[in-house]
Amino acid sequence: MTREEKATVIKDLTAQLADNPNIYLADISGLNAVDTSNLRRACFKANIKLAVVKNTLLAKAMEASDKEFGELPEVLKGNTSLMLSETGNAPAKLIKNFRKKSDKPLLKGAFIEEAIYIGDNYLDALVEIKSKEEVIGDIIGLLQSPAKNVISGLKSGGGKLAGILKTLSERE
Repeated sequence: MTREEKATVIKDLTAQLADNPNIYLADISGLNAVDTSNLRRACFKANIKLAVVKNTLLAKAMEASDKEFGELPEVLKGNTSLMLSETGNAPAKLIKNFRKKSDKPLLKGAFIEEAIYIGDNYLDALVEIKSKEEVIGDIIGLLQSPAKNVISGLKSGGGKLAGILKTLSERE
């Protein structure tokens, strides 16, 4: 690979890192051709971009990026695959689901909305992360529940409420 080709790859990787809020680094070495194909297909269906990258080029792209990757470049040893997603927990769910049949991919590290996770032991925690849409849905549900309780209380005790209002109006 020429110096110009490397510079182009670094520039492309830097742009991808800038465009994606959720970045996973995984080790998929040792997967056979069928498993690799199945993993790529699963990534495509889940709208996750999967690419095998050269560690030195990814490290330079991280360095050139505006994001602060902290200790994440230190995990760039051996085979590294880059998983990019709009949804924070999608790659973690995919990895966990895929590992029901295989011991790979292994999570090396992740950058999720500016938080850094190093090591495969964070996989379960990353699966539990909720997307912004899920959090907004939960908040809306919580805000609606008191109003629903009041409305249902009014409907169930409708006769009582009318009696109370009538009594109050007669006292005036």
